[in-house]
Amino acid sequence: MKYIYDLHNIMLDRSLILVYEGEFTQEITKSVLAMAERNLDSFGEESSIKRKVFNIMVECLQNICKHAEAANNSQKSNAIFMIGKHDKEYFITSGNPIANDKVEEMKRQLKTINSLDKTGLKSLYKEVIKSGDLSDKGGAGLGFIDMARKSGEKLMFDFVPINDRLTFFSLQTIIPRG
Repeated sequence: MKYIYDLHNIMLDRSLILVYEGEFTQEITKSVLAMAERNLDSFGEESSIKRKVFNIMVECLQNICKHAEAANNSQKSNAIFMIGKHDKEYFITSGNPIANDKVEEMKRQLKTINSLDKTGLKSLYKEVIKSGDLSDKGGAGLGFIDMARKSGEKLMFDFVPINDRLTFFSLQTIIPRG
């Protein structure tokens, strides 16, 4: 049972407020958002920061619900969601399996988003909306663009191959507190 203590210490060391790992459904997403909102309220965080954090959390959780792939033969897709707080920032991290054939396009989108300034992000957002070039799952990278716009920071991401069908996609967004 020492692993519980070790996990507790890791969460404290990494300043993690909330960690959820498992299947993501709309109901679980609502619960995770409610818990995170209560934590933000308990910190007495100013409303503009709370709104940014909450909006980015919603985008991350929607991405997981819409795009996570099942890692085995079950229909369930497990993922991870974390939110943490340092003195000057919040960080929201998510990770989930995606199909290997989605990796290159996602890398391209994320690199493009990270290459743009505030004005460029606004233009890209409008361009994507006007083009109507949405995927069958409602994407086209709007959520990523929105996260970058709301945070004002570059999105950090990584792709780790799992097998010949899947890759684990990790995304972290930083929200400055002041």
